[in-house]
Formats: sequence, C-alpha cells, structure tokens
Amino acid sequence: MLEDLFKNVKSRMADVTLPHAAGSGVNIPEDLWFQCPRCRAATLEEEFARNLQVCPKCGYHARISAADRLALTVDEDSFSAFDTSMHSLNPIDFPDYEKKVETLSQKTGLRDAVVTGQGRIDGEQAVVGVMDSRFMMASMGSVVGEKITRAFEYATRERLPVVLFTASGGARMQEGIVSLMQMAKTSAAVARHGDAGLLYITVMTDPTTGGVTASFASLGDIILVEPKALVGFAGRRVIEGTIHQHLPDAFQSAEFQLEHGFADAIVTRADMKSTLARLLRMHTKGGARHG
Repeated sequence: MLEDLFKNVKSRMADVTLPHAAGSGVNIPEDLWFQCPRCRAATLEEEFARNLQVCPKCGYHARISAADRLALTVDEDSFSAFDTSMHSLNPIDFPDYEKKVETLSQKTGLRDAVVTGQGRIDGEQAVVGVMDSRFMMASMGSVVGEKITRAFEYATRERLPVVLFTASGGARMQEGIVSLMQMAKTSAAVARHGDAGLLYITVMTDPTTGGVTASFASLGDIILVEPKALVGFAGRRVIEGTIHQHLPDAFQSAEFQLEHGFADAIVTRADMKSTLARLLRMHTKGGARHG
C-alpha cells in the first residue's frame, strides 16, 4: 500500500471561480486551477505544482501529502518505511469509526495519519516522520502515537537523528483517553532520544495544533516552521472567549511564533531539504549533539 503513495501523486484541487467567471455560471474544471485559501488567488495547477504547491501570489505553503513531502525531502530510493501494516482499532467502540478509517485508507493509500521510516537527506542518514492531514486531519490516535514512539526508539538504538514534519488538528476524539495518552508516551520517547545525545528536528507545517503541539511537536532541539503555517494549541475563538481579549491578527502564525521565540527559523519548502541536510551535518557528525 505504501508504494502506491508514490505513483501518480496528484494534489486535491478546489473548485475555483475566476473573477471574470463570477456570476456567469461557468464551472472551471477542478484539475486546472488551485485557489489559495489565504489570498484567494487562482493559479494554474501546472504552475502551482512547479512551485512546490506554494501560492506564487502570497507564499502560502499548501498542505501536501506524505508522499509529496517525502519526495521533496529524502533522496531517491533511500526511504524504508516502518510499521506499514499498523492500523487503528476501536478502543471505545465509537460509532462508525472503523468504516471511516477504512474509507480514508482507501482514499489516501495510508493506514493512518503518519508515515515513518529511515532515509537519507542529501546523503545524511535520519529517521524521518511525516504527518498527513488528509487522514482525519492527522489527528493523533493510538497508531500515530505508537509509530512516532517506535521511530524515536529505533533512532535511539541506532544513534540516528530524527526529522519530523508535523501537521495535526490534535487528539483523535474517536479513541478517547487512549488518544490523550499518546502525548505522554511520545514525549517520553523524545526525552530518551535526547538523553542519548541525539538530534531531533521538528518541522511544523500547516496546521500544527492541539495535543500534537502540546507534546512531541514542541520538543525539537531545532524547530523549523513553513511560512504562514498555523501553529498553536487551542483555537483563536476559544482563547478570546476565555481571556476576553482580542488577539493580534497574526496570532498563531509561523511569523508570530518566530517573533516570540517559539520557533528557530521559518524555512521555505524550496529550501527545506538543503537546510535540513546542513543542520544534520553540523549537529550529528560523530553521533553526538552539540550545543
């Protein structure tokens, strides 16, 4: 199933109404255009794909599949996936949960919301994890937590750095307390990896929120963020309703997080692989983490 991710990869495009077509009743074929959810600009799909699925007008980095992310990040034919057959159960008998998981599995080619494995990034060996928001908004349930935990445990045994691309709407409510327990489990695995003197790089992508932000996503030795990504814990309206204050317009944006010390750098998709390779070379030679 995992191999199918890399065959005929195609991004989902939204229906677009161009300015000159507004009110004309003209339907634009969905495979011709991408409409940016931020600036609403319409871009030819071919141009959008050439631009690494980044809006050429405002620079918004669109959500991409795990397969696309791996293709942009790891060296060709170097990635070996972990735990490819692991799939979710239904620990609290949530209605229709199995059906929803099966439907999404068939639609995305994924067993769950994260792909983990070992690969090379410009020649540098690393354990790599990629969360995929197409699968239940990459919510963290038992499979996501277990795969990430096992990835860190493998990296600790083999003395390898970890690069993890995060994207999530938070904990998976369909698994109840089992989902919440993954926060502690993944955080403990990250701590053991760090105690072994090994490097962990987080790359936060749009959106990284909820329990994922409150656990392993925020524990990287180095935290990178894609431009204009939404990064936070609770939603803006929830926070404003709690504190009875209006939050800044840029609140929870990548730029806001960098300005307030939550992230170390904002890195464009075009520069991500070279940046990661440079960081890996600087920090992991000799198997030790430095300063």
